[in-house]
Amino acid sequence: MDESRRPPLADSSLALLAKGYGWLPDRRRRSASPVVRARLMGQHAVALHGPEAVRFFYDERHVKRETALPGPVLSTLFGHGAVHTLDGQAHRTRKHMFLSLLTGPQAVAGVVEQVSKVWDEAVPSWPGRPSVVLFDEVSRILTRGVCRWAGLPLDDVDRVARDMVAMVDGFATPGPRHWRARRARARSEAWLGRLVEEVRDGETDAPAGSALDVVVRHRDADGRPLDPHTAAVELLNIVRPTVAVCWFVAYAAHALHRGPRGLRERLREDDAAYAVAFAHELRRFYPFAPFLGGRAVTDLEWQGEPIPSGTLILLDLYGQNHDPDLWADPYTFEPGRFLDRPPERDELIPQGGGDRATGHRCPGEDITIALLAALGPRLARLDYTVPHQDLRIPLDRLPSRVRSGFVIEGVRVQAPARQGAGRATR
Repeated sequence: MDESRRPPLADSSLALLAKGYGWLPDRRRRSASPVVRARLMGQHAVALHGPEAVRFFYDERHVKRETALPGPVLSTLFGHGAVHTLDGQAHRTRKHMFLSLLTGPQAVAGVVEQVSKVWDEAVPSWPGRPSVVLFDEVSRILTRGVCRWAGLPLDDVDRVARDMVAMVDGFATPGPRHWRARRARARSEAWLGRLVEEVRDGETDAPAGSALDVVVRHRDADGRPLDPHTAAVELLNIVRPTVAVCWFVAYAAHALHRGPRGLRERLREDDAAYAVAFAHELRRFYPFAPFLGGRAVTDLEWQGEPIPSGTLILLDLYGQNHDPDLWADPYTFEPGRFLDRPPERDELIPQGGGDRATGHRCPGEDITIALLAALGPRLARLDYTVPHQDLRIPLDRLPSRVRSGFVIEGVRVQAPARQGAGRATR
């Protein structure tokens, strides 16, 4: 159908805010077309879904990200000038910096080692406390651990943890959460911008090979070093996503409390493959990012449907991760689904899809999985009671989270599992 002859669409921005994660999947179920057409913030948009759509979306001949991210998202979550706003060679050069820091066994092990140490230092104090809000406590653990690894000095871990959480919590909503996120980003960029200048002036040392050292020394595709603001933005794009793993640790507690029988006992065993499967299922089952956006580079066609140049293209993450054509019983929490085979690259996409070396897939995905595989069993080995609280996870809240933060009481620490004592991997 000629686009000029299509009837105008009503703006769906308010419907998106009202329905949250369910907005796109609901539109897709009611659509007879392979694309969902909508109008968001006055812009014509189409939404795609499925592994083939992932490959289409991440093809730079089709979609670019440079102008697709709205200002409010850049001013809260990613930062102006971030790698997420680049395309082509500029993106690949900047992305290589992140890949050098965040991928590979040594990099992953370094972050996990520091965070695990901080967890093991913190948890012995929990039995002496009346209650622990897991979301808040883990955000501080992750902040301290990733900053140790990154070479960032911390004067006030509570404030930094709150700011990292605020940037994530307020990016997709108007109102007070959004303005808290903006203030948190301004404080964090100022802190790290000053630190970058101090390192370059010789007033502060950056540990050799640390994230701080690498970002300070990085040169972009034009051969120039990052200005202090952009360097601060990219340091935050290393720290902030790591701290955001607290969302999934709280979800892990929710799964242990509300999930299938035997889950806690299975996680307590020394079974690395099951711990990784548990991490994958947390990321598939629980809500985090609803969708990603890009813009059509030229006039395109998807499964016979025209997509004019400049159209906002959305990739439905939450809907794909709950698609019954891809996942048996998609609304059942079942880590065992990932024991028979690991997820394919463009199938499970909670942090985006495509090739992370050349595309916009999160370079820290391996770290997220490894952290959850390390912290999930540690959480399972704690004994505690779960008092009455609001454990709902509202799908009309973007991003969602366990309302109460998951409060635990009467914590008792179990001894670690014996090496080799676990069940053989199926």
